[in-house]
Amino acid sequence: MNHYPEPILKLINSLSKLPGIGKNTAERLALHILHAPNHEAVTLASDIIELKNSIQICTVCFALSDKDKCRICSDPQRDQTSICVVENPTDMSAIEKSNAFLGTYHILGGALSPIDGIGPDDIRIKELFKRAASKTIKEIILATKTNVEGEATASYILEKLKKTKIKLTRIASGIPMGGDLQYIDQLTMQKAMEKRYDV
Repeated sequence: MNHYPEPILKLINSLSKLPGIGKNTAERLALHILHAPNHEAVTLASDIIELKNSIQICTVCFALSDKDKCRICSDPQRDQTSICVVENPTDMSAIEKSNAFLGTYHILGGALSPIDGIGPDDIRIKELFKRAASKTIKEIILATKTNVEGEATASYILEKLKKTKIKLTRIASGIPMGGDLQYIDQLTMQKAMEKRYDV
C-alpha cells in the first residue's frame, strides 16, 4: 500500500479509523473518491463539515439535532405526555423506524455499570427525573437494552419513580435478552412497543 502517494495514504488512514472500515475497504473508498467527479468529492467534504458544525444535542431529550429542540420534541403531533427512555440515539432511531411510538424520547447517553464506574451522575438520569416532575407526563416507557446494564438502569429508574402517579412500562416480547435495539427488525420492534407492560 506504500506505493500510493502521500495524500492517498493519508485518506486511507483516516477512512480506516471509521467503525467497520478496514484497510482494504478504506483503500477502495479512497480510490473511489479520487476517481469520482470533483463535485462529488466537494459535496462529501462539505457534508462532513456541515455535520460537524451544525449538529448539537436537543435541550429537551438529548437527541441529535440541528436546532435547540429536535424535530420530535418540537412536533405538536407527538404525544408530549409520554417519554420513551433509551440509552443512545441509535436505539431511538430503531424505535422510530418501527412507527410504533408517537411520543417523545429521553436519551440517557449510556447505562448504569458499577463495574465500569458508571453511576447515576454519569448519564442523564437526573434530567429524566426533572422531566418526570412535570405534571404533564403520564407515561414513561423504559426501553433500555435487555442486558445486565440496561436492566439495572431500568430497575434504578423504576425504583426512583414508583411513588409517582406516572404509568411506568417496560418494552416487552420480541426483544431477545442481550439484544441490541439497533439490530432489531421493524416488526419485532413494533410488537415490543405494542406489548409493553406495567412495572
